[in-house]
Amino acid sequence: MERYLQPTAFFDYDKPELKAWIARQLEGVSDDPVEQITVLYLAVRDSINYNPYVFRTDPTTLSASYALASRETYCIPKAVLLGAAARAVGIPSRLGLADVRNHLSSPKLIEWLRSDIFRMHGFIELYLNGQWVKATPAFNKQLCELMKVEPLEFDGVNDSVFQEFTEDGQAHMEYINDHGVFDDVPHQFIVDGVRAAYGHLFPEDGESLGVDGSLEKDISGR
Repeated sequence: MERYLQPTAFFDYDKPELKAWIARQLEGVSDDPVEQITVLYLAVRDSINYNPYVFRTDPTTLSASYALASRETYCIPKAVLLGAAARAVGIPSRLGLADVRNHLSSPKLIEWLRSDIFRMHGFIELYLNGQWVKATPAFNKQLCELMKVEPLEFDGVNDSVFQEFTEDGQAHMEYINDHGVFDDVPHQFIVDGVRAAYGHLFPEDGESLGVDGSLEKDISGR
């Protein structure tokens, strides 16, 4: 279990700026692990905007400190940020990866990816009350409101992994392939998986091609 508590280059909760941010979120919060992690979950979910367009192959962009500094990233770094914060307060965490279909998306995003399957969707598993519990802090409240889905809640007891239906009852998200859980970010595994799925986004030099855009702008039409 000790390996799920250690700081790493990705779960870098030993960085001063991350320590300070965690301390600010937990001001006035009790020492109860469930109460602490639910507060941290909401902070990660709603203070860091979800934007899949910013994916880069640079490993530093998958770290907790980068997610915090950028305030805009996608599911994996947001999960890592929550996992790093959990480790900082003594809650073991590990990264989960899966492929999903019909994710929170837009026609523009699907056109960019040339697929409705999202490879390497990230969530975090937290060890609470003697069991591993899944949490997915990816989709911020404002984005969910634009997409007309309820923001995904997390109570520290039950798995929280996807918005299964929209407000009008349409199926919204389906997990189709499980890549397992990891005590640290498997950077090359993630990049290889993304490159295999979306080779058109990678020029000859191997670096992924980002675009200037955001999912919130796609949906709102701004």
